[in-house]
Amino acid sequence: MAHPPERLHDRPDPSLSAIISERRQLTNLAYRLLGSLVDAEDVVQETYARWYAMSPRQQEGIDAPGGWLTTVASRICLDLLRSARVRRERYVGEWIPEPLPDRAEWISGRSSGDADPADRVTLDESVSMAFLVVLDAMTPAERVAFILHDVFGYPFAEVAAIVGRTPGACRQLATSARRRIHVPRPDAGSSARRADLVRAFKRAWEAKDIDALIGLLASDATATGDGGGHVTAALRPIEGAEQVARFFVDRPTAAAGVTLQDCTVNGQPGLVARRYGVPVSVMAFDVSDDHIHHIWAVLNPDKLRSWRATC
Repeated sequence: MAHPPERLHDRPDPSLSAIISERRQLTNLAYRLLGSLVDAEDVVQETYARWYAMSPRQQEGIDAPGGWLTTVASRICLDLLRSARVRRERYVGEWIPEPLPDRAEWISGRSSGDADPADRVTLDESVSMAFLVVLDAMTPAERVAFILHDVFGYPFAEVAAIVGRTPGACRQLATSARRRIHVPRPDAGSSARRADLVRAFKRAWEAKDIDALIGLLASDATATGDGGGHVTAALRPIEGAEQVARFFVDRPTAAAGVTLQDCTVNGQPGLVARRYGVPVSVMAFDVSDDHIHHIWAVLNPDKLRSWRATC
């Protein structure tokens, strides 16, 4: 795991500037817990609303404001994760975490005076699409315990106070979560190779070269689309190298105004499809052993807000 972000409650200064400075870390935490930048932003706003709803005397009575903010944000996320299971039953098709552009791409596409949470999320392997998809399969309590302890470095005694369980139970939750994690850590030496494979996939797709596509895909490759009921997308994952290759060959890449561009998705090589400059799909790839194992295509326009700002 990458070096954890600075723990929020290591900075107990209760001044206004210190409280506001916690926003970046709260956004990092909430995005990893929820897999949604929109929801993460809402959680941070609600957390601050609860802070400012207290009287000055109540605020002064909190020894570690950063720790208080973390606890509140984590509990809000835990409630959202529990309710998300019900909401997902009504979601049309597959649900994929909201993709994030690279910070450099974000900054180049907006004026320096603009600000957005996407500019505050640290992109490391704990926000790779493969990692977030695994997190989404965990129970809410597992996810919160794992992220707080293994990613942000909180001791189980503090995690227990947030989750509402004993430290021993939280340790077991994190252990159970770790057993689900089989996402290989990317190394610097393979970064260029991963980018080459994604570019080769782009060329083969544009050329409709089905044999080349099959050669780039692992035999058990899967492709998952998320249209959210707003746009057309496969309702179930496509499985198998040949099936995935044929699926992409049958999809138009040369439609009027549509272009494919290399990009960075959650810190990893990916592709973005734009129609007349407007992003209509963002694709993340899971690459290992010189093959593409998973492709996640987010077409739901509600999840492409950050990408529209890069136009």
